[in-house]
Amino acid sequence: MTQDELKLAVAQAAIAYVVEGEIVGVGTGSTANFFIDELAKIKHKVKAAVASSEATAERLRGHGITVLDLNDVSSMPVYIDGADEITPHGAMIKGGGAALTREKIVASVAEKFICIADGSKLVEMLGKFPLPVEVIPMSHAVVARKLNAIGGEARLRLKDGKPLLTDNGNMILDVHGLQIADPVTLEAEINNIVGVVTVGLFARHGANVCLLGTPEGVKTLTF
Repeated sequence: MTQDELKLAVAQAAIAYVVEGEIVGVGTGSTANFFIDELAKIKHKVKAAVASSEATAERLRGHGITVLDLNDVSSMPVYIDGADEITPHGAMIKGGGAALTREKIVASVAEKFICIADGSKLVEMLGKFPLPVEVIPMSHAVVARKLNAIGGEARLRLKDGKPLLTDNGNMILDVHGLQIADPVTLEAEINNIVGVVTVGLFARHGANVCLLGTPEGVKTLTF
């Protein structure tokens, strides 16, 4: 099976976790896009969606799905999103799509985080995928120095030769070369650096369920 076929399989499996008549939180990225397209097939069964990025909101609206502002939502049963890496304990690196802050905020409101990923995303130790850190623009140099002191190599994410800006107007530092043995502790340490908005470690509050796409079918991991 191709990677896209695996992503489609987990997106289809995730539909079973959507609660009829309720609001669903929706993530950002290629796997989340497959889920959005599947969600469109049952849009009459969901009340609305909360999007973790402008791109996701646009795709949802394009399918005729109502998108609510998170400030107007007090609770939701599930948040469904992909991951760049996930461990057997449910800790994740997210932010390859530059939506880590909004993803973490929306996920914090949901009762359950359902991670949908192809099998290549399952790792024993996080860090091979560069760790995204969203930072206030004026702080990117000083934050980079502090991240380098932790043991990684922080690089400013660029797009078309210029610093990429998130939906929040901030920049992203991608930290290369980490081996994250204790993601919970590192998440707290990086979040405490002045100038950091959010680190793309989802470890203190990781996934509750991971639907993992494999050639043998979709495997369900529960944490």
